[in-house]
Amino acid sequence: MDTFNEELGLKIPSHVAVILDGNGRWAKQRHMPRTYGHKAGSRVVEDMLSVVDELGVRYFTVYAFSTENWKRSQEEVSTLMGILRAYLKDCVKKSMKNNVRCRVIGRKDGLSKDIIESIENLEKATCGNTGLNFTIAINYGGRDEIVRAVQKLAGQVQAGSLRPEQITEEMISASLDTAELPDPDLLIRTSGEQRLSNYLPWQLAYTEFYFTDVYWPDFNKEELIRAFEKYNKRERRFGGVGEE
Repeated sequence: MDTFNEELGLKIPSHVAVILDGNGRWAKQRHMPRTYGHKAGSRVVEDMLSVVDELGVRYFTVYAFSTENWKRSQEEVSTLMGILRAYLKDCVKKSMKNNVRCRVIGRKDGLSKDIIESIENLEKATCGNTGLNFTIAINYGGRDEIVRAVQKLAGQVQAGSLRPEQITEEMISASLDTAELPDPDLLIRTSGEQRLSNYLPWQLAYTEFYFTDVYWPDFNKEELIRAFEKYNKRERRFGGVGEE
């Protein structure tokens, strides 16, 4: 449910999902390697955690590494994994200090053992925190997530504990990686691209979209508020009829 920020005079979406796009192009503009942009982008994620918490967002979900990102150069993938390793370890101390609950969604069996251990440690350490809910999508693909959910339900059908006609939307949602999270209210994608790129396709069915030309390393509080201003002008009907 949206909250109202009196200082800004805006409804603040409860759950904001972000596609962090444009790190490589931002770096190229500065005649630097793509990896430089990814490092800058990770620092912006850290900054935005404080900003969204301050403004009243309750759930913040970011697309850090997709199942398709493995196709990138070995150097870039190695750098991204290195950034994730460092971030996951640093995140424990910072999340405990700021009362942030952290979750990681995506296919963990494709990650190295030390990263899996860091994820488990982060989730376990922060599971009792009651502040901002921060979710990181790592080795995540929306279609892959849906396939895994369907396989879980198919297993129950095969075992005889579930009949196909008993399967509901709620059961599918409960079988996804995001089972503990509400669907996003607002999706933000930076860098001017206007597509989902296999990000949360089930969960974004009734989400409002906001696309900006700003590259992720340049994204800041002012840009976020601009997205919220656009969000406030939308009428969310969820398939129903709006006001005449």
